[in-house]
Order: sequence, then C-alpha cells, then structure tokens
Amino acid sequence: MEQMDINKLWQNFVDTITKHYVDFDGRVGRAQFWYYILVYAVIAVAVSIVGGIVGSGSGLRSLYSLALLCPTLGFTARRLHDTGRTANWVFILAVPWVLTMLLGILVFASFMMLGFLALLWGFASLVALASLVAAIIIIYLCAQPGTAGPNQYGPVPPVWTPGATAAPPPAPAAG
Repeated sequence: MEQMDINKLWQNFVDTITKHYVDFDGRVGRAQFWYYILVYAVIAVAVSIVGGIVGSGSGLRSLYSLALLCPTLGFTARRLHDTGRTANWVFILAVPWVLTMLLGILVFASFMMLGFLALLWGFASLVALASLVAAIIIIYLCAQPGTAGPNQYGPVPPVWTPGATAAPPPAPAAG
C-alpha cells in the first residue's frame, strides 16, 4: 500500500487557499478535492478544541469558516465543473444560510411577541433539515466521477494522489 505524504496534503490545502482563493474556473479531480476537505475538517476540529480551551469556541469556528468560505466554494465549484455541472449548484449551500438569517430575524421578533416561540422551534428544525439536505446533495454531486474527456469547463484535471512520490529507479551501472 502506498504511503500518504502529509506534506503533499498540506501543500494542496495551502495552494488552494493562496493560489485559488476565489477561483471558480476550471476543474479539479475527486482525490484532490476530498483531501482538501479532509485537511479542512481536521483543522476545523483543532480550531474547535482550541476555541473550547480558550473559551471562544463558536467565534473562532465562525472566523475559520468565514476565512475559508471563498476557497472552499471555489474548490467545490471546480469539482462540480469536473462532473459537467454548473457552479450554480454551490448556491444550494446558501439555502440554510438564508434560513438561518430568517431565523435570526424571527428570534429578534419573538422578543416583541412572546407567543412566537413555538413557531421558532419549528423553524429551527426546518433550518437544520435544509442544511442536512443541502450538504447531502453537494456531497453526492462532488462524489461523482468527472467527465472522461475535456468538457465545457476545461481539460481533464491532472491526476493527483496524496502518496509520496517514489524515488526514481537507480540508473544501471555502467559496464
């Protein structure tokens, strides 16, 4: 079994953030996308732990998510391009965000009318369900194989693997 190169995973993550911060053009392969998501999730867990220790967990997590929103959306759009889909599918992730904003407005309004709290509980459940459905749809679309050849979004992305690059075979001895 091939060894995974942690430095290559980290470099993929850093390159995405620094070189493709708001890049929504082109294509990216499945492996490169999912290993970016893996590093993103590991760092998110670390940020949550540090935030819990210092007492600002949700604020630190929100700051981390906001800082990486554009590169993650761009990478997701490029992954969708690889499957032949438009990047507009990324906007499905905005549905829970919009519902959360509406929930915030309703919470503010509930302070004015105390009988409104039962409606808020139902709306919060709707937001959670919409978030789950949106995430499942995006995961399903991003997990699909890319189109075999070039498509309207560009050429086939280069093959990317997290494995350590093998050392070249030794040159034959001169006889």
